Amino acid sequence: MDTTNDFEFKQRKYMPVFPKANGKTTVYIEGYPCEDDEPMSATDFHGEQIITLAEQFKRYFAINELVHIAVDSFIYYSEGDITKCVAPDIHIVFGVAKYPLRRSFYTWAEGTAPVAIFEFLSDATARQDRTEKVGVYFNDIGVQEYFIHQPELKKPAEFRGWRRGISGEIIEMTPDPQGGLFSEALNLYFRWEEQHHTHVRLLRPYLPDGTPITTSLEEHHLREAAQARAEEEAQLKEAAQARAEEETHRRQDAEKLAAAETQRRKDAEAELEKLRTQLANLQR
Repeated sequence: MDTTNDFEFKQRKYMPVFPKANGKTTVYIEGYPCEDDEPMSATDFHGEQIITLAEQFKRYFAINELVHIAVDSFIYYSEGDITKCVAPDIHIVFGVAKYPLRRSFYTWAEGTAPVAIFEFLSDATARQDRTEKVGVYFNDIGVQEYFIHQPELKKPAEFRGWRRGISGEIIEMTPDPQGGLFSEALNLYFRWEEQHHTHVRLLRPYLPDGTPITTSLEEHHLREAAQARAEEEAQLKEAAQARAEEETHRRQDAEKLAAAETQRRKDAEAELEKLRTQLANLQR
């Protein structure tokens, strides 16, 4: 099976369908700060999680030009009020142009809000992530889904998600027996795995059929393995071809030997017949 082509087929099959937003791409609006003095992530564990998941999202949604993915950048959600802003670890917006990149995201200018937000728990912000931000993200900004996750392996596992219900209420998602959650907005399944070599509890995305969205390192290893298999198959094919050619040469040599033996036998029989004729003539 061609793994790359198989995944690309599934990628198109499971990609969410959504309308284009009614605003316009806005890189920057004067007067709205686009950075602060805070570092991107609280710890290396958070940095590893954020970078890995954001890269997976960007690779997966690369085929759709109307998906904007941002990391630790401001979302302004009330025109004229610069205090109405948040900077989630990762946010995904559907219906807006992927490029050009923004310095911040302005919901009123772009004509839409993020469809999903991800926060990774740290000691400084965990309480707000579990409580206050739920209301802000759903009621003030209008997101469809919100997820929180604890990436530091030595801390208790915590992966939770909320979505907007049919009647507009905020509903906390129920995890499956493996602790995973399904995102209806992204049409992706999420489950964490323990990486003991990095001490990171890594949240990972999967297609609805369970196919994992690989990291760039995993993709590199898969391509190396595929290349190695292709080279091995080429070598086996070359060896088989060499054996076939050798067998053909042996068969041709055997046929030549058989033909020579047949001709030798015919010549001997002809010579014997000639001698018999000569002997018969002498006896007369």
